[in-house]
Amino acid sequence: MLNIQESDKGLRIEIKVQPRSSRNQISGVQDGALKVKLTAPPVEGEANQALINFFARLLKIPRKNIVLIRGETARNKLIEIIGISKDELLRTLGI
Repeated sequence: MLNIQESDKGLRIEIKVQPRSSRNQISGVQDGALKVKLTAPPVEGEANQALINFFARLLKIPRKNIVLIRGETARNKLIEIIGISKDELLRTLGI
């Protein structure tokens, strides 16, 4: 089960990133975190930018509405998504 916390501004989701994958995709839920595969390497914030771009396109919201809260240099990250409901998010993710 995906762990989603509601904050003052939006929704916070734990993400487990797998960089240098063959394509950008969501590959399920692991220990309450959404597992995301990204093609970008984990160098100079490239994977973080790829993660934000991926979610912005997927959810059809501006990139500025996705904020990296924790985990800038780690595989386990916490992002905040502003301007989307929990139901919308779950429907879009297909969970």
